[in-house]
Amino acid sequence: MDFFKSIPQDFINFFLVTIFSLLIGLEQRKIHEKQKNEVLFGTDRTFALVGILGFVLYTLNPITYIPFLTGFVTLTILLAIFYNYKLMKTSLAGFTSIIAVLLTYTITPIIYTQPHWMVLSIIVGILILLEIKEDLFKISQKISNTEFITLAKFIIIAGIILPILPNEPIFSFISISPYKFWLAIVAVSTISYISYLLQKYVFQNAGLLLTGILGGMYSSTATTIVLARKSKDGSSASKIVASILFATAMMYIRLFVLAFIFNKTVAQSLVYFFIPLTFFSILLALFFNSKDNVNEVNQKQITYKNPLEFKTAFIFGLLFVVFAMVTDLVLKYYGNSGVKILSVIVGVTDIDPFILNLFQTKNNSLTITLIVQATILATISNALIKMGYALFFGNKKIASKIIFGFLAIIFFSILLLLIVRV
Repeated sequence: MDFFKSIPQDFINFFLVTIFSLLIGLEQRKIHEKQKNEVLFGTDRTFALVGILGFVLYTLNPITYIPFLTGFVTLTILLAIFYNYKLMKTSLAGFTSIIAVLLTYTITPIIYTQPHWMVLSIIVGILILLEIKEDLFKISQKISNTEFITLAKFIIIAGIILPILPNEPIFSFISISPYKFWLAIVAVSTISYISYLLQKYVFQNAGLLLTGILGGMYSSTATTIVLARKSKDGSSASKIVASILFATAMMYIRLFVLAFIFNKTVAQSLVYFFIPLTFFSILLALFFNSKDNVNEVNQKQITYKNPLEFKTAFIFGLLFVVFAMVTDLVLKYYGNSGVKILSVIVGVTDIDPFILNLFQTKNNSLTITLIVQATILATISNALIKMGYALFFGNKKIASKIIFGFLAIIFFSILLLLIVRV
């Protein structure tokens, strides 16, 4: 231990600069081997020497940085000459290697001035971006112009609108502030948007089971309907049922994440319900999947509407406000039993707006116990309606399995309500 403490810090930094520069150079060598006809500005040794040059010039005067800045300007001029030669020789306008050289030169001041996590993050970022050049090109070819508009919408609703909204209720008949109302939209949209992107660009040829998992992040009800319809095209009944149950398992995970975001106290109580229900649903899904003896053939890709469409957000927001007002009225005139009955009724719709309203409400009459019970009752009602959807839209071959799977989840949920005290 004393030996390592005796090593000068400058020597350690020099070693790190050399190693990091060499790694970037090795990555460039891989690119050079793949693209032999392309003119590149050196590989491993060149990049290592550029990094060492930056170290030497920085340490000569770490106060005014004059030697280091002079070297940077000189290196930039040399790179400009090289880039002009490259254009004349190959007509390829790629600029990645030039930027990589300049970043390599700046490793030394980064190591001396930034924390270790920042240094490693920058190096890892450089290596990853250099490595996934071809993958990024393939992804860019798949992305439609509308996706950038969608991303802009997400930035607007999450980064611009959300921070400027007031965090106090505006109307007496709505206990939720505009900020928390919009935060609910952002939270649900974020989870759904991630699922949407994974389905569309990462797992385009996903099998039925993965479709159920990703779809459950988006909407377990919508996924149940889509998968049930697919049972009519010759897909294995057991695998369809397993996929639907995986989607239901993901619903519990999604609701727990939302509870953790908006009300950690409620989340701590829900964990005694959602963890058993998640594992129970997964075990049921694995059981049915083990009964599948049909090889999965190429399936038509299952797609969902973009969750950031204005219509989707408007409907969610409208339901959120309606449930906020209805919940307060029901609680005022019918008490706890009225809220429980309401939770069963809303299970036939999108339960997220209702449950998120429960998570955020500041009404003292809504105890933690009541919120947890209402949440579980809503999921029970939703499981019942999903069973109905699957039976209505699906092939008769999945009927018995669907009934068994969802009734098992419903009975297990009721059992947890009876034995778990919160």
